Amino acid sequence: MKKLKERWNVQTNGQLFIIFLVFAITGSSAAKLAAPITEFLEIKRELGWYVYWPFRILIIFPVYQVLLVLFGWVFGEFEFFWGFEKKMLRRMGLGFLLKK
Repeated sequence: MKKLKERWNVQTNGQLFIIFLVFAITGSSAAKLAAPITEFLEIKRELGWYVYWPFRILIIFPVYQVLLVLFGWVFGEFEFFWGFEKKMLRRMGLGFLLKK
C-alpha cells in the first residue's frame, strides 16, 4: 500500500480507500449501463458473440471514462481522477481529446 500511496501521491489510507471505492463503483456502473445502451442501439446477443461483445466493450469504455471523473468528483477526489484520466488518454494516444 505504501508504494501505491507514493506512486499516486496519496496522503492517507482513507483517501486510498475512497480511490479504490470510486474505481469499484465506476466499473460496476459502466458494466451495468452498457446493457440498456446496447439494447437501445439494438445490438443483441443473437448477432453473435463476435459482434455483441466488441460493441459492448466499445460502449463501456467512454461510459467508464465519464463516470470515473464524475464519481471522483462526488467523492471529493476530482483532481486525482482528472489527472488519472488525462494520463490514461495520453498513453492510449488520445491526448488530442484534451487539447482546447
